[in-house]
Amino acid sequence: MSGRSSAGRALRVNAVELLRQPGAVRAIDVVLGDEARAELDLTDTRISGDITVSVEAVSAVDGVAVHGEVGVPWEGECRRCLTPMSGVAVAELDEQFVTGPSLRDDALPIEGDQIDLAPIVREYVLLELPDGPLCRPDCPGVFPEYGEGADTRDPRWGALDQLRLDD
Repeated sequence: MSGRSSAGRALRVNAVELLRQPGAVRAIDVVLGDEARAELDLTDTRISGDITVSVEAVSAVDGVAVHGEVGVPWEGECRRCLTPMSGVAVAELDEQFVTGPSLRDDALPIEGDQIDLAPIVREYVLLELPDGPLCRPDCPGVFPEYGEGADTRDPRWGALDQLRLDD
């Protein structure tokens, strides 16, 4: 198979066209299905559906600013009680691409007159996936008798509660 993948092409922006007119805006709306996710090596088992990328590339004098969102549907289990869970994690994407040296340490280079969003989208997706989700903040876990505020003392040692050390 030769050339760029379809996912790679969809996430590439021609920077030359944008840089010709400062203030020019280009909307990029891409849905990454199974094949596109595999091309981008997004095979994490927590991902449960199509990833949506909705960003705008805005031309400036010294580069291109890319702002928008990446939505990732996920499935997993509560880390305490193992209840099945699902949701959509949304990452706010905000990156600056420049043609030459920049005063911003976090600016990314425009290479070959193109902006390649694929590695950025991959990074945002993997960072946004929940690592240990909770079904609710006060989830008591698999053994609720050991949850927050539960009395975990062994009643056989109750007689020791009567003893108090006086200082």
